[in-house]
Amino acid sequence: MNILYCGDHNIEDGLLLSILSLLKHVKEPLSIYVLTMPLSTPEKEFRPVSDVMIAALDETVKKTDGRSFARKIDISALFEQMCPEANLNTRFTPFCMLRLYADQLAELPDRILYLDNDVICRKDCTDFYYQNIEPYELVGVLDHYGKWFFRNKLLRRDYINSGVLLLNLKKIRETGLFEKCRAMCREKEMFMPDQSAINKLCAAKKIVPRRFNEQRKLHEDTILQHFTTSFRFFPWLHTLTVKPWEVEKMHDELKLHEYDDLLAEYTHMMSALKAQ
Repeated sequence: MNILYCGDHNIEDGLLLSILSLLKHVKEPLSIYVLTMPLSTPEKEFRPVSDVMIAALDETVKKTDGRSFARKIDISALFEQMCPEANLNTRFTPFCMLRLYADQLAELPDRILYLDNDVICRKDCTDFYYQNIEPYELVGVLDHYGKWFFRNKLLRRDYINSGVLLLNLKKIRETGLFEKCRAMCREKEMFMPDQSAINKLCAAKKIVPRRFNEQRKLHEDTILQHFTTSFRFFPWLHTLTVKPWEVEKMHDELKLHEYDDLLAEYTHMMSALKAQ
């Protein structure tokens, strides 16, 4: 199974936890690719995912299956050549857009599952991964909130969340989808640049049920749970953001103990890495 993550060093907590969850439920080799880079902007300095973390991830996945690997790909040169200038200073970091460069990397396979670092695999996602994607550029789930406010077709909810995307890179390369998305991100400032561009420009997408990208609340049939920001109405209207590696918040605010075994393993490994 081919898995894609993107980001700077701030994704490392989620990266480890997400991969541990895949190891628990996916019974085949994992080929994990991490797109990252250093970046300097007038506002901030970004560091890439560290070699130490990648080495630890590679060792971890190989313990389960020697054919598995975790590999880091620095895409600084590509990013500089096709810089999304209009969206470098939005509230979302430029690293959200790195997935839009996947079509330019020959080492990436035709079929790959992109996951945000705050996605946890709760059950085996093999059937989802191996579904027929030949007619489609990508497969995704409707965005929990965005589906009500954004749509390309007036009478059809079609606005997907970009945190879980099964990508058909072969078709994306043929249609130029990501090339068009990069151009849009370069020229037009957007609230959620990558997600907005994908939804606007994708001509062949398949929408699958909520259980493959559960963004709101854990259900019995949840396969992949995505810990996004949500709205709460009691005791007052407010937003709530809890990431899966925030152990106390998972317990106290979400009342969620579903992943305690993973959190214990994650805490042990992160403590060992920080002690190095």
